[in-house]
Amino acid sequence: MKSTLVSLVLGSVSWLGLSLAHGAPPPYPSKPITVIVPFSAGGVVDVQTRAVTQRLAVELGQPIVVEAKSGAGGNIAADFVARAAADGYTLLVSAPYITLNPLLENSLRWSPKSFAPVARFAQSPSYLVVPASSPVQSLKEFVQLAKKATPPLQFASGGVGTTQDMAVQMLQHEAGIRLEAVLYKGAPPMIPDLLNAVLPMSVVPSSVAYPHILSGRLRALANTSGSRSTQLPKVPTIAEAGYPGSTALSWYGLHAPAGTPPEIIQKLEAAIQAATRTPEVRERLVSASGEEAFLNTADFAHFVKTDAQRWEAAVKAVKP
Repeated sequence: MKSTLVSLVLGSVSWLGLSLAHGAPPPYPSKPITVIVPFSAGGVVDVQTRAVTQRLAVELGQPIVVEAKSGAGGNIAADFVARAAADGYTLLVSAPYITLNPLLENSLRWSPKSFAPVARFAQSPSYLVVPASSPVQSLKEFVQLAKKATPPLQFASGGVGTTQDMAVQMLQHEAGIRLEAVLYKGAPPMIPDLLNAVLPMSVVPSSVAYPHILSGRLRALANTSGSRSTQLPKVPTIAEAGYPGSTALSWYGLHAPAGTPPEIIQKLEAAIQAATRTPEVRERLVSASGEEAFLNTADFAHFVKTDAQRWEAAVKAVKP
């Protein structure tokens, strides 16, 4: 037994030495992988990413370092990964910003073509909420209230160009109402003003909104995703509430720098699928206000393409 083990080890070392001598790279992955999160550490995207990457490290047999590079609506992280080596060791957590930002900004140093899709791993609902003290009980009633309001009703925005902000912009266009944005640095800071009815409405990520909806301090009028969430199954989608053109889904996946070899993409895709199929990953995603939503490379590429087309039409519609 010992002699067999020694032979295997010596054989592996010899093969590695021969490969290196001939310039052949070791099999992927042979060192830690860095996953860049474009939003702050501890936030919903970071937490959901870690829920997947901890198991992904097991599947790949290498450590995975999750590093937050927040700022500029995802542009700092995207620019960093776009310039990284296309060797599978630096990956980007992608989200709607990867298609939205190029539509909203003209001076980006990256484009969607800077990346190769790997796989989608999760999605998160967002909820259109009003304070519990609000008289409106449905989205239709809120729209009627907004149409009569002078001056225009305000809404809390966690940032121009975010999925949630775009949902409100599309609702204004679709419903024929005018709302005035009050900007906050993300979703958490807006919650006190919503709870105290300083502002009458916002679209808030589930990770921030859910506890307050559950406690009854906020009322959810609609889920902006395309399907009802298992988290709050009684809350209708925004399409069911009468405004299908305002659907806005928050999703998360992994992209690699353009030019990454297909065999590396395939290995990552298979490992992500295996990770997202495990009960512990699914449970952790739910506890982080998300849900498993795996798409393989081909399906993810198609999804991103159609998502970009939908966002392009939406941006054209809402731009003055």
